[in-house]
Amino acid sequence: MREDRKDRWDKVYAEKPEAQLSWHQDTPSVSLELMELAGLTPETSIIDVGGGTSHLAASLIERGVRDVTVLDLSSVALDASKASLGVMGETVIWIATDITKWEPHRHYDLWHDRAVFHFLVSPDDRDAYLDRLGRSLKSGGHAIIATFALDGPEKCSGLPVVRYSPDSLSQSLGQGYELLAHRFHTHHTPWGSQQSFQFSLFRKRD
Repeated sequence: MREDRKDRWDKVYAEKPEAQLSWHQDTPSVSLELMELAGLTPETSIIDVGGGTSHLAASLIERGVRDVTVLDLSSVALDASKASLGVMGETVIWIATDITKWEPHRHYDLWHDRAVFHFLVSPDDRDAYLDRLGRSLKSGGHAIIATFALDGPEKCSGLPVVRYSPDSLSQSLGQGYELLAHRFHTHHTPWGSQQSFQFSLFRKRD
């Protein structure tokens, strides 16, 4: 994710209302289901990578979670998300940066990523992502990573993606992560098309 991609995503978020974005979800139900499976409590520390204008932060705050961080390449998206949360948004830590360049300064219990990893078509970018995942996730912590499934789109917003199965994603993460569960999900875009996703839950081995 280079600077030109940041400009691209800033433009997308600036030009389209949140509800008209192809990835819009009213409720992040699959993510929340897997978080519950991972043992979500109000004390769980969570980072939502590529959170943008997702409703996940709001859903977590409503469940009493007190330690939520949202990271996204687009500051435009984060500003909009923070504004939509109002006073609740003041409890969230907002980080506008490129995940492949981010320098984590703490550890989290749970890493969540819905549709960032599949944009990383360069092996160097994938390695940088996995380095940040490894450095910021606690031993025994959980990661939920959602990508287009093998029968999903080959592009999103005009950009190429890498499609995964739970097994191929597990292979990409390596032996330091145990695949605990997965869900296949058909996402319906605001204009009625369907996109096949896979959501995988991993545990970082001690």
